[in-house]
Amino acid sequence: MVEGLAFLAALYHLVIVSRLPTYFGFFLPTPRHRAISLLFALLIVYLSTSIRGQRRFGISWFDTLMLILGVAGLGFVIVFYEQASDYEAYGYLDLKGMLLAFGLAISILEALRRLTGWLLPGLIVLFLLAARFQNVLPGLLYGKGYSWDRLGYAIYVPGEGVLGIPLGVASTIVIIFLIFAALLQATGVGEWFTRLALALAGWTRGGPAKTAVLASAFFGTISGSPSANAATTGAFTIPLMKRTGYSPAFAGAVEAAASVGGQILPPVMGAIAFVMADFLGVPYLEVAKAALLPAILYFMIVFMGVDFEAAKRGLVALPRAELPSLVNTMKDGWFFLLPIGILVYLMLVKQFDPDMAGIFSLPALIAVSFFSRDKERRLYPRSIYRALVEAVNTWVLLAILTGAVGMLVAALGLSGLGIKFSRFLVDLSGGNLLAALAMVGIGSLILGMSMDSLPAYITVATLSAPALILMGVPDMAAHLFVVYWGLASHITPPVCITVYVTCGISGAGIWETGRDAVRLAIGKYVLPFSFALNPALLLRGPTDAIVMGVVSAFAGAVSVSAGTIGYGLRTLGWFERVLLILGGILLILPGWNTLVIGMSLVGVSLALQLPIHRWRFSRQKTPPAG
Repeated sequence: MVEGLAFLAALYHLVIVSRLPTYFGFFLPTPRHRAISLLFALLIVYLSTSIRGQRRFGISWFDTLMLILGVAGLGFVIVFYEQASDYEAYGYLDLKGMLLAFGLAISILEALRRLTGWLLPGLIVLFLLAARFQNVLPGLLYGKGYSWDRLGYAIYVPGEGVLGIPLGVASTIVIIFLIFAALLQATGVGEWFTRLALALAGWTRGGPAKTAVLASAFFGTISGSPSANAATTGAFTIPLMKRTGYSPAFAGAVEAAASVGGQILPPVMGAIAFVMADFLGVPYLEVAKAALLPAILYFMIVFMGVDFEAAKRGLVALPRAELPSLVNTMKDGWFFLLPIGILVYLMLVKQFDPDMAGIFSLPALIAVSFFSRDKERRLYPRSIYRALVEAVNTWVLLAILTGAVGMLVAALGLSGLGIKFSRFLVDLSGGNLLAALAMVGIGSLILGMSMDSLPAYITVATLSAPALILMGVPDMAAHLFVVYWGLASHITPPVCITVYVTCGISGAGIWETGRDAVRLAIGKYVLPFSFALNPALLLRGPTDAIVMGVVSAFAGAVSVSAGTIGYGLRTLGWFERVLLILGGILLILPGWNTLVIGMSLVGVSLALQLPIHRWRFSRQKTPPAG
């Protein structure tokens, strides 16, 4: 039953998002569509997930009660849309509206608790209560306070609150891209990307680890989940890294760092780019353009970290005889690039709306699957059915979460606590931008724990980004800053979901793998400071400033990477490592003073390495006396 419901949900969204009904004169108001979409998600949750958050079949009396509350609240908008819209003119709710609004809120929050635990639902409830009882709260939290009917109006009125922009993005763009990703994965593209990466980088020093970086970059941008990406590509790359000499912990760390990086890499960015464009009110192309350089720098840093580690361990390249042929690999899977190319072309060149670009790419994806030599990978109706069900099962959490976050946004907007919290951070930092960036970064790291990439972004963008904007950081830079730090929770112990996944494959411990992942992914922590302070990294400003900013930031990040790994021209001592890390951080920051000091510190570290390096080389070449 649940599987069939998920399939129906996928078909419904494909039909509505394609605008097909409008060709036959049928128009579905946006809030009504969002209500239907959320209703599908609530039904699937309560029919498949127990009160303890475990998968099960059957339904209890409590599940029935929660379903009744959700169906009543959403059903009123669906069936009696005109009456629900009348509330917008009134500015408050009557008794019936209040019962529907808060019943729906309870149903959504309980569904969210089953899927994610107590933290996020509890946070939302606290902000809702704060908006209601502001008039009795102390200090920063004090405010006017709003009646229950006004609070209910904020979270229930069609087009706002629960049915606001976050759910709107989830019910159009996100669901289509999850379907695209599920169908693409069913064709075997994950394995082909891994083979392609192995053919491209396997012959270099530390090739298997570099393969993991490239494969995760290819697949991660469309997967929408760092943990799912790590499980898909890591099943192949982690055992290969272990066989070639990497420790289990480092092998798991490479896959975790690369998988998280896929969520910041255009064109898709795990669907974050589309939500960010809606949040900022800018075209999608601007988000993709701004995110491109930092993402490339991040992967170059991870790549260099892998190379440093390989040199430190004395690892050699894989024999070419053991590697797949690049020509044969392209022959076997060149067709995978066609639907991805069509998708990118429609979004970037033709500037289609992302959801319509996804819709038009789906037929091409299904068609090219029949070029595959493996009949099991061709998208016959049964394979399409399984992929659609899988996509909806992934999407359900995002639908529930975006509906719940809509309540959070409504509460913050009504009470003004979001602005007050931002001003508090500004005051706490004493007006020092670096201090504010550090506090917002740590806060985003904590808020992003236990969430996949898109939920993490929506949460931190709502609570953390406004503080940076108040400090004068450009909107785009502020949102990308909290994205980087929010996703860093996936690799930062103790709550590091993606590291848990890779540890399950590698057999290594959580803390060792997390430590190595943080060292490799150091760019996730330092690059945000660079583009928040220097908009040139987001391709804003004169060309010479952009070139200088990129070169300086890359040199600084590689220096920090070398310092954290402990290898440069040779294995480094603690003093040389400290010089590289400090100098690298200064190179990342804007300004000629920091550039000169940073170059000096890095130069001193390199100078300390060179004599010893040459002496060791000469000893190896000089024959023993006598």
